[in-house]
Amino acid sequence: MANDEIEPTPALQMRGITKSFGPTIALSDVSITVRPGTVHALVGENGAGKSTLMKILSGVVKPDTGTMELFGQPYSPKNPISARRLGIAMIYQELSLAADLTVEENLTLGIEPNIAGVLKVKKIRQMALDALKAFNHPEIQPQIKVSKLSIAACQLVEIARALVVGCKILVLDEPTSSLTASDTEKLFELVNTLKKKGIAIIYISHFLEEVRKIADEVTVLRDGRVVASNLPPQTPDEELINQMVGRKIEQLFPHSTRTPGKLVLEVENLQGTKKPVSASLKLHTGQVYGIAGLVGAGRSELLRAIFGLEKIKSGKVKVGVYFGPASPLKRWNQGMGFLSENRKEEGLATTMSISENITMSKLHSYPAYAVVRPSIQNKNSKRWIEKLGIKCHSASQKIDELSGGNQQKAALARLLEHNVDILLLDEPTRGIDVAAKAAIYQIIDELACDKISPKAILVVSSYLPELMGICDSISVMCKGNLGPTHNVKDIDEHKLMLEAIGC
Repeated sequence: MANDEIEPTPALQMRGITKSFGPTIALSDVSITVRPGTVHALVGENGAGKSTLMKILSGVVKPDTGTMELFGQPYSPKNPISARRLGIAMIYQELSLAADLTVEENLTLGIEPNIAGVLKVKKIRQMALDALKAFNHPEIQPQIKVSKLSIAACQLVEIARALVVGCKILVLDEPTSSLTASDTEKLFELVNTLKKKGIAIIYISHFLEEVRKIADEVTVLRDGRVVASNLPPQTPDEELINQMVGRKIEQLFPHSTRTPGKLVLEVENLQGTKKPVSASLKLHTGQVYGIAGLVGAGRSELLRAIFGLEKIKSGKVKVGVYFGPASPLKRWNQGMGFLSENRKEEGLATTMSISENITMSKLHSYPAYAVVRPSIQNKNSKRWIEKLGIKCHSASQKIDELSGGNQQKAALARLLEHNVDILLLDEPTRGIDVAAKAAIYQIIDELACDKISPKAILVVSSYLPELMGICDSISVMCKGNLGPTHNVKDIDEHKLMLEAIGC
């Protein structure tokens, strides 16, 4: 074999990795190979084993069986610190920067050059400048506090920190979930730059179009096992989804015939304290209405103002026969429910059970002299657990033990248990896998098409294919201003994006 045909030593080899937590088998005989200077996409449903596998790679968890090699050398990290020193860098979806420290302090945290405990400030500054040089983001200065940066800029600082410590393998976990389209493109440019330097990148994402664009090869995990490895990125979505869920999903975006009914929400020239600047819309029962736009355009603020979570400066909100601003409690009583984009902090009580989360907004309807009976809560919750397909051991299981997709279904179940007529859904599928997204889309379609009590649904999403697939009407928000209403049949993603960036 000619020298130019010799395969380079893999950057990473994981062979026969198995890990159990009590009776639960998280990983079973998993093997993957990642080549230097490539992007290896790791895809699968929530709970497929991706996170456990990466925790083993980064030294957080030790495998029960199996071996690992870095560039041909045996690798068995004692802890995350030793893994990082050996060249493994993890960039999690939830960033781990110290917000009150400067960029340069974050970049060199734990590895600060010093003499007898006295920091070498000039050396720290130079290390930061060298790390930031490749990013072409002049707004990221070494002396600025991280709390002053955007989410996209913070993510770049995380990656820069990985470069400072000399990473050889970079793991990006859902890196674009909070990024705008332009920031995503800049991230991809940086990834390609890192590839040219020989850095191996493991890319975890639920956005298959991103995988197709950035990856060199794809490995699919399902139920803790590798079901397909080293697939080309051009593999059709249908095939990848079928591999991920173990069954054929006939239609990712179900859209049954819908008949708009009575007008239940009317917003006229709504202005918040900061955003929205101006927003008007009309929402009917049996209608799914989408709000598109870039991050920071004011979409979430619009929903929060309608629901009473943000103050209204001027304008009108009419809910059925109710007119004017109201508190969230009044909105609940008027038949409106709100699902926050921040599931962990605003959407769920993570220390409580599934049944408690589902029923918490309707406790006033429970009898027994203000004593809430768990048996009744569990009984009512089981109905939604079965209807929405929430995977759990029982209604009394803690909500934080569920996967992201099942947590989102439980949060949605609370709105349905309250029997609301209007659902305000802010990024309802953020951070959940394809199968869970398909389930949420199916639920939304069924709610809008219910023959007895069709719901009115207002959806904010950064994912344009989602809005195009599930909505009847779409408006674009730009710099706090909500544009005209478009019938989804008369618009495409390109036109929506032009409105979002062009205003």
